[in-house]
Amino acid sequence: MCAPGWPFDDRAMNLIRKAFVATACAVLTVALGPATARAEPAGVRTTDVSFRTADGITLGGTVFAPRGASGKLPGLLLVHGSGTGGPGYREHLRGEAEAFAEQGMVVLAPDKREKDYTRFHRDFGQLADDALRAFAVLRARPEVDPAKAGMWGLSEGGWVVPIAAERSADVKFVVLAAGSAMSPVRQQAWNVTNKMAVSGINGSITRSFPVTWHRMISDAGMFGGAFHDPIPVLHGVRQPVLGLWGERDTAIPPAETAELVAATLGASGNHHYVLRFVPNAEHAMHQRGPDGERLPTLMPGYADTVGTWVRAVTAGQVPAEHVDPLPAQDRTSVEVSRPAWWESAPVQFGAIGVFLVMFGAYPLVAMVRRFRGRGVPGTWSARVLAGAGLVVPLGMTGYLSVLMFTMTEYRVQAGPLLGNRPIIWLVLQALAVAATVATLLLARGWRSTTDRVRHRLLLAGGALFIPWALYWGLLLP
Repeated sequence: MCAPGWPFDDRAMNLIRKAFVATACAVLTVALGPATARAEPAGVRTTDVSFRTADGITLGGTVFAPRGASGKLPGLLLVHGSGTGGPGYREHLRGEAEAFAEQGMVVLAPDKREKDYTRFHRDFGQLADDALRAFAVLRARPEVDPAKAGMWGLSEGGWVVPIAAERSADVKFVVLAAGSAMSPVRQQAWNVTNKMAVSGINGSITRSFPVTWHRMISDAGMFGGAFHDPIPVLHGVRQPVLGLWGERDTAIPPAETAELVAATLGASGNHHYVLRFVPNAEHAMHQRGPDGERLPTLMPGYADTVGTWVRAVTAGQVPAEHVDPLPAQDRTSVEVSRPAWWESAPVQFGAIGVFLVMFGAYPLVAMVRRFRGRGVPGTWSARVLAGAGLVVPLGMTGYLSVLMFTMTEYRVQAGPLLGNRPIIWLVLQALAVAATVATLLLARGWRSTTDRVRHRLLLAGGALFIPWALYWGLLLP
């Protein structure tokens, strides 16, 4: 706590010092105060609320309402994109909440659950149920017309909100903001491919990491909700839909997604959709600062588009079916289906275990024989195969794991590059080639060796290693 002054005899100096300390206290209070102390816009008032989920968790939220508005207003529940959640998580949506409230809506920005939501596990149906619980609180607000309330979902929320809308006719309209109409793993593969392109990475790793790796970790349960199919859910949405994507979105393919949404809704008989693209906008459709940081302010025209559409829908004047001209995409997404049995996580991790046994046995037996004084001379091809066969599978798994956990919003941290290829990947490829050549040399001369048991084990490992390395792109350019 800052004291207001110091007890000096010089009265004038004392007053000056008092003013200095008071000013310093005010500056420190602003600088060190919580981020949640941000001032409300002049035209918006806020009220904190809470709700309970089906499994008994109490979550908080903030209602943003136009100040001085009279009568019953449209209501809009905001549903988060991906993220860990927790108390105060609603602040991630403050920019949207304030902007939409200024458009004449009563907006609820809720917190997001932490329990049962991790990188490895997420249940979109459970999140939809949470949204409906929060939605009931919004509809019960005295300033909200419950017959004019809908949901807005950002990114991951684009998988959640359609589930909630399909479950409840109380949801009168749906706004999808950068939502996806493809599986999370397919969307993630496209996103990672874009990050690799921005990072200047080429070569076989641009297939192995975004697609092959993410398919395997999804099968291993390390990517929650990876194979969720949103198309059957969209078929069940009967409410008017507004879809919005940034023209420069690199996380979710905007043109492909819009085509899928239009085709799915049209096939189900729902022609009450408007699909638009925000010019120059990225994924979340926020403005960026001079250093590329995301600002709370939305891109120009975004909030106006949402407000105009909601006013028309809630006035009973549902806009006619419309799709903006599709923006250009640098690349199309790749379907990432569930793995075949030989691509599955148990088989792939099992193969690494087999390599450890088959290749590890060679030096282990040599050590035991040498200890007993019965050493048998080895060959260079056998040594190379044993060494490379151990290093490559473990090195590749470790390297791709590091890439997965160190990716930033826009880039893949692949380390130094040589010819647009990560040097670590090039080393793994060189070792894979060496192991392949060693396998062929060993196969040609294994009959002349006096150590056939160990060599047969190595050959069996090499015969398995070559197709494995081809599958992972280690023997491809």
